[in-house]
Amino acid sequence: MKRTIGCCTQRILKFGAVFVAVCVLALAPGAFAQKKMVIVDQDGSGPGGSNQMAMMVFLMSPDVDVLGLTMVTGNAWRDEEVAHTLRMLELIGRTDVPVVPGAVFPLVRKEDETRLYLQMYGKVVWLGAWGEEPQIDAVAGSVPATPPMHGAYVIPKMVEGEPHTKALDEDAAHFMIRQVHAHPHQVTIYEGGPLTNVAIALAIDPHFAELTQGIVMMGGSLNPQTDDPEFSTSPRHEFNFWFDPEAAHNVFRANWPRIDVTTVDISLKAMFTQEMIDVIAKSSSPAAQYIAKFSQERYYMWDELAACAWLDPSIITKEKVEYMDVEIDHGATYGDTLTWTQKLKPNEGVQLAHAQLDVDLPKFTKMFEKLMMGPTPTSGAH
Repeated sequence: MKRTIGCCTQRILKFGAVFVAVCVLALAPGAFAQKKMVIVDQDGSGPGGSNQMAMMVFLMSPDVDVLGLTMVTGNAWRDEEVAHTLRMLELIGRTDVPVVPGAVFPLVRKEDETRLYLQMYGKVVWLGAWGEEPQIDAVAGSVPATPPMHGAYVIPKMVEGEPHTKALDEDAAHFMIRQVHAHPHQVTIYEGGPLTNVAIALAIDPHFAELTQGIVMMGGSLNPQTDDPEFSTSPRHEFNFWFDPEAAHNVFRANWPRIDVTTVDISLKAMFTQEMIDVIAKSSSPAAQYIAKFSQERYYMWDELAACAWLDPSIITKEKVEYMDVEIDHGATYGDTLTWTQKLKPNEGVQLAHAQLDVDLPKFTKMFEKLMMGPTPTSGAH
Protein backbone atom coordinates (compact mmCIF):
# COMPACT_ATOMS: atom_id res chain seq x y z
CA MET A 1 0.00 0.00 0.00
CA LYS A 2 2.80 2.37 0.90
CA ARG A 3 4.53 1.58 -2.41
CA THR A 4 1.34 2.43 -4.39
CA ILE A 5 0.92 5.73 -2.58
CA GLY A 6 4.58 6.57 -3.27
CA CYS A 7 4.18 5.97 -7.01
CA CYS A 8 1.05 8.09 -7.14
CA THR A 9 2.79 10.85 -5.22
CA GLN A 10 5.73 10.81 -7.64
CA ARG A 11 3.37 11.05 -10.62
CA ILE A 12 1.49 13.95 -9.06
CA LEU A 13 4.75 15.77 -8.30
CA LYS A 14 6.03 15.24 -11.86
CA PHE A 15 2.73 16.44 -13.34
CA GLY A 16 2.79 19.48 -11.05
CA ALA A 17 6.32 20.36 -12.08
CA VAL A 18 5.44 20.14 -15.77
CA PHE A 19 2.28 22.20 -15.21
CA VAL A 20 4.23 24.93 -13.38
CA ALA A 21 6.88 25.00 -16.13
CA VAL A 22 4.24 25.39 -18.81
CA CYS A 23 2.55 28.20 -16.88
CA VAL A 24 5.85 30.03 -16.42
CA LEU A 25 6.59 29.81 -20.13
CA ALA A 26 3.08 30.92 -21.03
CA LEU A 27 3.31 33.94 -18.75
CA ALA A 28 6.81 34.92 -19.87
CA PRO A 29 6.80 38.08 -22.00
CA GLY A 30 6.79 37.17 -25.68
CA ALA A 31 7.28 33.48 -24.94
CA PHE A 32 5.11 32.37 -27.85
CA ALA A 33 4.73 35.73 -29.58
CA GLN A 34 4.51 35.40 -33.34
CA LYS A 35 6.98 37.45 -35.30
CA LYS A 36 5.63 40.23 -37.49
CA MET A 37 5.94 39.31 -41.16
CA VAL A 38 7.15 41.86 -43.69
CA ILE A 39 8.25 42.03 -47.31
CA VAL A 40 10.74 44.88 -47.73
CA ASP A 41 10.56 46.54 -51.15
CA GLN A 42 13.49 48.92 -51.46
CA ASP A 43 15.68 50.82 -53.89
CA GLY A 44 18.74 49.41 -52.17
CA SER A 45 21.53 51.76 -53.16
CA GLY A 46 24.73 51.36 -51.17
CA PRO A 47 26.93 50.59 -49.49
CA GLY A 48 25.50 52.05 -46.30
CA GLY A 49 23.08 54.95 -46.47
CA SER A 50 19.38 55.22 -45.75
CA ASN A 51 18.23 52.40 -48.01
CA GLN A 52 20.56 49.74 -46.61
CA MET A 53 20.10 50.90 -43.02
CA ALA A 54 16.31 50.75 -43.36
CA MET A 55 16.53 47.12 -44.42
CA MET A 56 18.84 46.50 -41.47
CA VAL A 57 16.18 47.85 -39.07
CA PHE A 58 14.01 44.88 -40.00
CA LEU A 59 16.87 42.40 -40.26
CA MET A 60 18.24 43.29 -36.82
CA SER A 61 14.90 43.13 -35.02
CA PRO A 62 14.30 39.81 -33.22
CA ASP A 63 10.54 40.42 -33.51
CA VAL A 64 10.41 40.52 -37.31
CA ASP A 65 10.35 37.79 -39.94
CA VAL A 66 11.67 39.34 -43.15
CA LEU A 67 10.22 37.15 -45.89
CA GLY A 68 12.32 38.81 -48.58
CA LEU A 69 14.03 41.95 -49.83
CA THR A 70 12.68 42.96 -53.24
CA MET A 71 14.61 45.48 -55.30
CA VAL A 72 13.25 48.30 -57.48
CA THR A 73 15.11 50.96 -59.45
CA GLY A 74 15.00 54.32 -57.72
CA ASN A 75 18.02 55.90 -56.05
CA ALA A 76 20.12 53.50 -58.15
CA TRP A 77 19.58 50.91 -60.86
CA ARG A 78 18.09 47.59 -59.80
CA ASP A 79 21.05 45.32 -60.55
CA GLU A 80 23.46 47.55 -58.67
CA GLU A 81 21.04 47.59 -55.72
CA VAL A 82 20.78 43.80 -55.76
CA ALA A 83 24.57 43.48 -55.53
CA HIS A 84 24.89 45.96 -52.65
CA THR A 85 22.07 44.28 -50.75
CA LEU A 86 23.47 40.77 -51.19
CA ARG A 87 26.83 41.99 -49.89
CA MET A 88 25.21 43.76 -46.93
CA LEU A 89 23.47 40.52 -45.94
CA GLU A 90 26.78 38.68 -46.11
CA LEU A 91 28.53 41.25 -43.95
CA ILE A 92 25.89 41.33 -41.21
CA GLY A 93 25.19 37.58 -41.25
CA ARG A 94 21.66 37.42 -42.68
CA THR A 95 22.11 35.51 -45.92
CA ASP A 96 19.05 33.45 -44.99
CA VAL A 97 16.86 36.29 -46.32
CA PRO A 98 16.25 36.13 -50.09
CA VAL A 99 16.93 39.10 -52.36
CA VAL A 100 14.53 39.30 -55.31
CA PRO A 101 15.06 41.49 -58.42
CA GLY A 102 12.12 43.64 -59.45
CA ALA A 103 11.38 46.36 -61.99
CA VAL A 104 14.22 48.09 -63.84
CA PHE A 105 12.11 50.93 -65.26
CA PRO A 106 9.00 52.87 -64.14
CA LEU A 107 5.61 51.90 -65.56
CA VAL A 108 5.24 54.99 -67.76
CA ARG A 109 7.79 57.71 -66.98
CA LYS A 110 10.80 57.62 -69.28
CA GLU A 111 14.21 59.17 -68.76
CA ASP A 112 14.38 61.04 -72.08
CA GLU A 113 10.87 62.46 -71.65
CA THR A 114 11.73 63.50 -68.11
CA ARG A 115 14.73 65.51 -69.31
CA LEU A 116 12.41 67.38 -71.67
CA TYR A 117 10.02 67.88 -68.75
CA LEU A 118 12.85 69.42 -66.72
CA GLN A 119 13.61 71.88 -69.51
CA MET A 120 9.97 72.96 -69.64
CA TYR A 121 9.06 73.08 -65.95
CA GLY A 122 12.35 73.45 -64.10
CA LYS A 123 14.95 71.12 -62.66
CA VAL A 124 14.66 68.86 -59.64
CA VAL A 125 17.45 68.23 -57.17
CA TRP A 126 17.42 64.42 -57.18
CA LEU A 127 17.07 62.15 -60.23
CA GLY A 128 18.18 58.93 -58.57
CA ALA A 129 19.41 56.31 -61.05
CA TRP A 130 19.21 58.86 -63.86
CA GLY A 131 21.82 61.06 -62.13
CA GLU A 132 23.45 64.20 -63.48
CA GLU A 133 21.62 67.00 -61.74
CA PRO A 134 23.23 69.87 -59.79
CA GLN A 135 24.62 68.92 -56.39
CA ILE A 136 23.66 70.99 -53.35
CA ASP A 137 25.57 71.02 -50.08
CA ALA A 138 24.11 68.32 -47.84
CA VAL A 139 25.36 70.10 -44.70
CA ALA A 140 23.07 73.00 -45.61
CA GLY A 141 20.15 70.61 -45.61
CA SER A 142 19.97 69.19 -49.11
CA VAL A 143 21.04 66.10 -51.02
CA PRO A 144 23.94 63.65 -50.84
CA ALA A 145 26.45 63.58 -53.66
CA THR A 146 24.86 62.76 -57.03
CA PRO A 147 26.06 59.36 -58.29
CA PRO A 148 27.81 59.19 -61.65
CA MET A 149 25.44 58.14 -64.38
CA HIS A 150 25.85 54.69 -65.93
CA GLY A 151 23.79 52.16 -67.87
CA ALA A 152 20.87 50.32 -66.32
CA TYR A 153 22.67 46.97 -66.20
CA VAL A 154 26.14 48.19 -65.22
CA ILE A 155 27.37 47.36 -61.72
CA PRO A 156 30.25 49.67 -60.76
CA LYS A 157 33.13 48.38 -58.61
CA MET A 158 31.85 47.79 -55.10
CA VAL A 159 33.97 49.23 -52.31
CA GLU A 160 32.55 46.72 -49.82
CA GLY A 161 33.53 43.77 -52.04
CA GLU A 162 31.63 41.66 -54.51
CA PRO A 163 28.84 39.40 -53.17
CA HIS A 164 29.27 35.63 -53.21
CA THR A 165 25.58 34.84 -52.86
CA LYS A 166 22.95 35.11 -55.59
CA ALA A 167 19.53 36.70 -55.89
CA LEU A 168 16.43 34.54 -56.04
CA ASP A 169 15.48 33.34 -59.52
CA GLU A 170 12.03 34.96 -59.37
CA ASP A 171 10.64 38.42 -60.04
CA ALA A 172 9.60 40.66 -57.18
CA ALA A 173 5.90 40.91 -58.05
CA HIS A 174 5.32 37.15 -58.20
CA PHE A 175 7.41 36.66 -55.05
CA MET A 176 5.20 39.17 -53.19
CA ILE A 177 2.02 37.51 -54.41
CA ARG A 178 3.28 34.06 -53.47
CA GLN A 179 4.22 35.10 -49.96
CA VAL A 180 0.98 36.97 -49.31
CA HIS A 181 -1.10 34.01 -50.42
CA ALA A 182 1.02 31.70 -48.26
CA HIS A 183 0.40 33.94 -45.23
CA PRO A 184 -2.97 35.62 -45.83
CA HIS A 185 -3.65 38.75 -43.73
CA GLN A 186 -0.31 38.38 -41.93
CA VAL A 187 2.18 40.20 -44.17
CA THR A 188 2.90 43.92 -44.25
CA ILE A 189 4.39 45.44 -47.40
CA TYR A 190 7.10 47.96 -46.56
CA GLU A 191 7.93 50.34 -49.42
CA GLY A 192 11.11 52.39 -49.24
CA GLY A 193 11.40 53.26 -52.93
CA PRO A 194 9.25 53.86 -56.00
CA LEU A 195 6.13 51.69 -56.03
CA THR A 196 6.67 49.92 -59.37
CA ASN A 197 6.96 46.38 -57.97
CA VAL A 198 3.85 46.75 -55.83
CA ALA A 199 1.84 48.16 -58.74
CA ILE A 200 2.85 45.21 -60.92
CA ALA A 201 1.76 42.78 -58.20
CA LEU A 202 -1.61 44.55 -58.04
CA ALA A 203 -1.98 44.31 -61.81
CA ILE A 204 -1.30 40.56 -61.74
CA ASP A 205 -3.43 39.78 -58.68
CA PRO A 206 -6.39 42.08 -57.97
CA HIS A 207 -6.74 40.54 -54.47
CA PHE A 208 -3.12 41.17 -53.51
CA ALA A 209 -3.68 44.31 -51.41
CA GLU A 210 -6.65 43.00 -49.43
CA LEU A 211 -4.73 39.83 -48.47
CA THR A 212 -2.00 41.84 -46.69
CA GLN A 213 -2.05 43.52 -43.29
CA GLY A 214 -1.44 46.81 -45.06
CA ILE A 215 1.29 48.87 -46.68
CA VAL A 216 3.85 51.14 -45.04
CA MET A 217 5.69 53.52 -47.33
CA MET A 218 8.21 56.32 -47.28
CA GLY A 219 6.84 58.85 -49.72
CA GLY A 220 4.82 61.95 -50.34
CA SER A 221 5.12 65.50 -49.12
CA LEU A 222 2.39 67.73 -47.69
CA ASN A 223 3.71 71.00 -46.27
CA PRO A 224 7.25 70.53 -44.93
CA GLN A 225 8.57 73.37 -42.77
CA THR A 226 12.12 73.75 -44.03
CA ASP A 227 14.66 76.00 -45.73
CA ASP A 228 15.84 73.09 -47.86
CA PRO A 229 15.27 74.35 -51.44
CA GLU A 230 14.35 70.86 -52.66
CA PHE A 231 11.10 71.06 -50.67
CA SER A 232 10.54 74.70 -49.69
CA THR A 233 10.00 75.64 -53.34
CA SER A 234 8.11 72.45 -54.27
CA PRO A 235 6.32 71.32 -51.11
CA ARG A 236 4.33 68.54 -52.82
CA HIS A 237 7.34 67.02 -54.62
CA GLU A 238 8.93 63.82 -53.30
CA PHE A 239 11.24 61.46 -55.21
CA ASN A 240 9.64 58.03 -54.62
CA PHE A 241 6.23 59.13 -55.91
CA TRP A 242 7.73 61.37 -58.62
CA PHE A 243 9.94 58.63 -60.13
CA ASP A 244 6.92 56.41 -60.94
CA PRO A 245 3.70 58.42 -60.48
CA GLU A 246 1.43 55.91 -62.22
CA ALA A 247 2.62 53.13 -59.91
CA ALA A 248 1.98 55.26 -56.82
CA HIS A 249 -1.44 56.25 -58.16
CA ASN A 250 -2.44 52.62 -58.70
CA VAL A 251 -1.17 51.58 -55.26
CA PHE A 252 -3.13 54.30 -53.47
CA ARG A 253 -6.34 53.17 -55.16
CA ALA A 254 -6.03 49.51 -54.11
CA ASN A 255 -8.00 47.95 -51.25
CA TRP A 256 -5.36 47.93 -48.53
CA PRO A 257 -6.50 47.21 -44.96
CA ARG A 258 -4.37 50.19 -43.91
CA ILE A 259 -1.99 52.69 -45.52
CA ASP A 260 0.77 54.40 -43.50
CA VAL A 261 2.92 57.08 -45.13
CA THR A 262 6.14 58.52 -43.73
CA THR A 263 6.14 61.92 -45.42
CA VAL A 264 8.90 64.41 -46.17
CA ASP A 265 7.34 66.57 -43.42
CA ILE A 266 8.47 64.16 -40.72
CA SER A 267 11.60 62.80 -42.43
CA LEU A 268 13.23 66.24 -42.40
CA LYS A 269 13.15 66.13 -38.59
CA ALA A 270 15.34 63.02 -38.37
CA MET A 271 18.95 63.62 -39.42
CA PHE A 272 21.61 60.93 -39.44
CA THR A 273 24.45 62.51 -37.49
CA GLN A 274 28.10 61.90 -36.69
CA GLU A 275 27.09 61.50 -33.06
CA MET A 276 24.90 58.53 -34.02
CA ILE A 277 27.72 56.96 -36.00
CA ASP A 278 30.10 57.39 -33.07
CA VAL A 279 27.66 55.70 -30.67
CA ILE A 280 26.90 52.81 -33.03
CA ALA A 281 30.60 52.29 -33.86
CA LYS A 282 31.29 51.37 -30.21
CA SER A 283 29.52 48.06 -30.76
CA SER A 284 31.39 45.11 -32.24
CA SER A 285 28.24 43.71 -33.89
CA PRO A 286 28.56 43.14 -37.65
CA ALA A 287 25.70 45.58 -38.36
CA ALA A 288 27.30 48.33 -36.27
CA GLN A 289 30.65 47.86 -37.96
CA TYR A 290 29.00 47.92 -41.40
CA ILE A 291 27.46 51.30 -40.54
CA ALA A 292 30.69 52.63 -39.05
CA LYS A 293 32.54 51.76 -42.25
CA PHE A 294 30.03 52.60 -44.97
CA SER A 295 27.30 54.95 -43.70
CA GLN A 296 29.16 58.23 -43.68
CA GLU A 297 26.54 60.48 -45.29
CA ARG A 298 24.89 63.09 -43.09
CA TYR A 299 21.37 63.22 -44.40
CA TYR A 300 17.75 62.67 -43.51
CA MET A 301 16.77 59.22 -42.24
CA TRP A 302 13.98 58.79 -44.78
CA ASP A 303 13.52 55.04 -44.81
CA GLU A 304 14.86 54.14 -41.37
CA LEU A 305 12.14 56.29 -39.81
CA ALA A 306 9.41 54.54 -41.79
CA ALA A 307 10.80 51.14 -40.77
CA CYS A 308 11.08 52.02 -37.07
CA ALA A 309 7.59 53.55 -37.04
CA TRP A 310 6.17 50.23 -38.21
CA LEU A 311 8.05 48.39 -35.48
CA ASP A 312 7.01 50.88 -32.79
CA PRO A 313 4.16 53.25 -33.79
CA SER A 314 4.56 55.13 -30.50
CA ILE A 315 7.52 57.06 -31.91
CA ILE A 316 5.03 58.91 -34.14
CA THR A 317 3.53 61.81 -32.17
CA LYS A 318 1.38 63.41 -34.86
CA GLU A 319 -0.40 62.22 -37.99
CA LYS A 320 -3.08 63.37 -40.37
CA VAL A 321 -5.60 60.94 -41.83
CA GLU A 322 -6.59 62.12 -45.30
CA TYR A 323 -7.42 60.74 -48.71
CA MET A 324 -4.18 60.55 -50.69
CA ASP A 325 -3.19 60.08 -54.32
CA VAL A 326 -0.51 61.13 -56.82
CA GLU A 327 -0.85 63.46 -59.81
CA ILE A 328 -0.54 61.57 -63.11
CA ASP A 329 -1.39 64.42 -65.48
CA HIS A 330 1.80 65.03 -67.49
CA GLY A 331 2.13 68.70 -66.63
CA ALA A 332 4.17 70.78 -64.21
CA THR A 333 2.83 68.91 -61.15
CA TYR A 334 3.33 65.39 -62.56
CA GLY A 335 4.18 63.13 -59.62
CA ASP A 336 3.11 65.55 -56.87
CA THR A 337 1.29 64.36 -53.74
CA LEU A 338 -2.47 64.97 -53.68
CA THR A 339 -4.63 64.99 -50.54
CA TRP A 340 -8.28 65.67 -49.71
CA THR A 341 -10.53 65.80 -46.69
CA GLN A 342 -13.75 63.78 -46.56
CA LYS A 343 -15.80 66.70 -47.90
CA LEU A 344 -13.46 67.53 -50.79
CA LYS A 345 -12.36 64.10 -52.00
CA PRO A 346 -13.21 62.73 -55.45
CA ASN A 347 -16.28 60.53 -55.65
CA GLU A 348 -14.49 57.26 -56.37
CA GLY A 349 -11.27 55.37 -55.90
CA VAL A 350 -9.25 57.24 -53.30
CA GLN A 351 -8.33 55.65 -49.97
CA LEU A 352 -7.56 57.03 -46.54
CA ALA A 353 -3.90 57.19 -45.55
CA HIS A 354 -2.25 57.82 -42.20
CA ALA A 355 0.28 60.55 -43.03
CA GLN A 356 2.96 60.84 -40.34
CA LEU A 357 3.91 64.41 -39.45
CA ASP A 358 5.97 64.44 -36.23
CA VAL A 359 8.27 62.12 -34.28
CA ASP A 360 9.64 61.57 -30.79
CA LEU A 361 13.19 62.08 -32.02
CA PRO A 362 15.10 60.92 -28.89
CA LYS A 363 13.02 57.74 -28.74
CA PHE A 364 13.53 57.03 -32.44
CA THR A 365 17.27 57.70 -32.21
CA LYS A 366 17.68 55.41 -29.22
CA MET A 367 15.63 52.69 -30.91
CA PHE A 368 17.68 52.83 -34.11
CA GLU A 369 21.01 52.81 -32.28
CA LYS A 370 19.96 49.88 -30.10
CA LEU A 371 18.89 47.80 -33.09
CA MET A 372 22.12 48.46 -34.98
CA MET A 373 24.28 47.69 -31.95
CA GLY A 374 22.53 44.47 -30.98
CA PRO A 375 23.38 40.89 -31.86
CA THR A 376 22.33 39.56 -35.25
CA PRO A 377 19.06 37.63 -34.82
CA THR A 378 19.09 33.92 -35.49
CA SER A 379 18.65 33.24 -39.18
CA GLY A 380 15.19 32.22 -40.32
CA ALA A 381 14.30 29.31 -42.58
CA HIS A 382 13.49 30.88 -45.94
